[in-house]
Amino acid sequence: MTIKILLADDQALFREGLHTLLSVNAGLEVVGEAANGEEALKLAAARQPDVILMDVQMPVLDGVAATRRLRAEQPACRVILLTTFDDDEYVFEGLRAGAVGYLLKDAPSARLVEAIQAAARGESFLQTSVTAKVLAEFTRLAQRPPREGAQLAEPLTEREIEILRLVAEGASNKDIAARLFLAEGTVKNHVTSILGKLGVSGRLHAVNRARELGLI
Repeated sequence: MTIKILLADDQALFREGLHTLLSVNAGLEVVGEAANGEEALKLAAARQPDVILMDVQMPVLDGVAATRRLRAEQPACRVILLTTFDDDEYVFEGLRAGAVGYLLKDAPSARLVEAIQAAARGESFLQTSVTAKVLAEFTRLAQRPPREGAQLAEPLTEREIEILRLVAEGASNKDIAARLFLAEGTVKNHVTSILGKLGVSGRLHAVNRARELGLI
């Protein structure tokens, strides 16, 4: 059985290298290449790949947000996230989004092929360093006392929640402004307010915190 693969990475040279590498492996077929998350979603719908090798950081729509949408729209498609650094924030957000694998871009070619084959079989595959982080996080969560009645001192407004949902989809301030017919500066002010109310310093942390509180 041939495993159909879609490549999603904003670096053309990296995509070409992956394409060449995978093409020499019997049983693997690259059916498309995308330069961002939106392109990946469209190509996935058209080509129906078995596995997508998805870069985490891409323009228009990042790999984590694209993975989350793929899980809802095409649950049979398996996503392996690729990144240059095993950053904790992206690791956990990617796995929560539905990725079945997480590899660094400098992983040996044999390990990449092994990950693709495992994903096609419905199994998970993680970089050794990532596995250690996941186990450590599970241990931390198991030892943390349950939160009761978690609330914000100052609740988010309906508009802020609306913007936060778009942030969770991977939209930029410019994208949000266009979709909600707002000035980009207004969106930026809302995002700053959201971060302050949630007590976090970044957009991904804001999304994670909002989900913990059941706000989105």
